[in-house]
Amino acid sequence: MAKLNTDWFIEIPLDFEYKKYQLLGYLKEINYHFYKTRLYPNLNDLVFHYNNLHKFKKDKKTLQNSFPVRLTHADTEAVKLTYEKLVNDDVMMTEIEQIITYALGKLDIALKEGKEIYDFVESRLTIESIGMIPLNSHFGYMLLRNGQEKGTLVYEYQVTLFEGKDEKYRGVHMDYVDKYDSHFIYGSPESIRKDLIQKRTKLPNPAVYHIESDITFPLNQTLLPMAKRTLMRKIA
Repeated sequence: MAKLNTDWFIEIPLDFEYKKYQLLGYLKEINYHFYKTRLYPNLNDLVFHYNNLHKFKKDKKTLQNSFPVRLTHADTEAVKLTYEKLVNDDVMMTEIEQIITYALGKLDIALKEGKEIYDFVESRLTIESIGMIPLNSHFGYMLLRNGQEKGTLVYEYQVTLFEGKDEKYRGVHMDYVDKYDSHFIYGSPESIRKDLIQKRTKLPNPAVYHIESDITFPLNQTLLPMAKRTLMRKIA
């Protein structure tokens, strides 16, 4: 995947036409992945750069934290002088503002396309619980069917909690377990659950959720990340 550095818009050379070329090259590859319905990590990357530009535009003081030390590995005083020169250089700041305004417009268009794909994929997913769900559903299995592909993928999941600067967040960790062929005796979600309990005794009463898409999507770039989000909403 094509990459933009965090501070790409203030890296040397600070030239609008060059930055435009750099951005369009990045977006060309993003759009290619979207055309193939490959959402991740492309959508997350777009959101990051869009928010990063807005943050910079809102508070130019962030320049002192984001301006690339990679530009120069000189001593601290020299780096401070570089910061001050940029902040006080009206011509350079005008160039940066032009770059940011252009980039935000282009990123906004790409984000809307990504959101449309996201909504479409989400609309094709169904989720149901299989068997009795224990009081603690933070551990269990996710059964995943991908459109016309044969078989059911099984993942063991664990909900994780971690603290950010201001609040706590939840995530989900997935480990691939196995694939059950559709023609196998354990082809149904109920049979798969029973087999998992018999073979994997560390979870004697697991929460089991079956997620299915009626359209085949790229597994790692689209379906699996979307299935994780669907699962998190279900057990929230």
